[in-house]
Amino acid sequence: MLERSHLAIIRAVVAKGTLTEAADSLCLSQSALSHAIKKLEHQMGTSIWVKEGRRLRLTESGEYLNILAKRLLPQFEFAEQTMHQYSQGLKGILRIGIECHPCNHWLFKVVAPFLKQWPDVDVDVKQQFQFGGIGALYAHEIDVLITPDPLLKRGLTFTPVFEYELMLVVSKDHPLASEKCVLPQQIVDETLITYPVEVERLDIFSQYLLPANCRPYKHKTFETTEIILQMVLSGRGITALPNWLFDDYAKTMDIQSIQLGKAGVHKQIFVGTRSGDVDPEYVRSFVEISTGHH
Repeated sequence: MLERSHLAIIRAVVAKGTLTEAADSLCLSQSALSHAIKKLEHQMGTSIWVKEGRRLRLTESGEYLNILAKRLLPQFEFAEQTMHQYSQGLKGILRIGIECHPCNHWLFKVVAPFLKQWPDVDVDVKQQFQFGGIGALYAHEIDVLITPDPLLKRGLTFTPVFEYELMLVVSKDHPLASEKCVLPQQIVDETLITYPVEVERLDIFSQYLLPANCRPYKHKTFETTEIILQMVLSGRGITALPNWLFDDYAKTMDIQSIQLGKAGVHKQIFVGTRSGDVDPEYVRSFVEISTGHH
């Protein structure tokens, strides 16, 4: 049966080149390492390495195990580190997942007081997930998820942080700037600039344009809010931003916000956590700090 110790041996052999040096690095005897691999080779029915003088060369099977070791051993080691952090309750890494591009701007206001309150806790922010934010939370890839679109599933808790309204944003000299509200049909000739997110996950599309069977003339994407707004200011398009984010940039930019439709598009930001876990105190503290900043 393949065990973690076998992968550790493979990694050490590749790093050190010889069985003697690999054994020393693992604090084991050379005979113990050799016996463990011979037993594995017997069970698997294939050779893992061949000797070339004092050095060892991996076979095709050994190379496969080396790839596996590179992928799995860091995950084991991270899991052990995390479990140790759980046992301490005070030190560790708070892994934050974000499913909301504008929330990066809001997160700065939350992270500062959090780091001050928890000087021994680092912060890691992730925006790309193999199975989406909810999947990452379930899989313990992240500790908290910041999202405007919570899924009420068993084992997860979503705490509402603040409400906001999505607004159309144009330059102050744009023909639509004087309007109190804009209907979807009024922007079908416009270039809409958004963050690089799937169309179905963009509220400007899912809750405003598509229900009215409308699409903009062009759709462009940029990673950063600053570049998007520079494009808007230069008359090269329009965008949609949360009202709280617009308010921050409107202090220094000649931009105008307009209500989307007669009813507006209203949303809410949530912080998701795993409800079944005994979380470190700093996870609960982050949620509390989040609810006080918007």
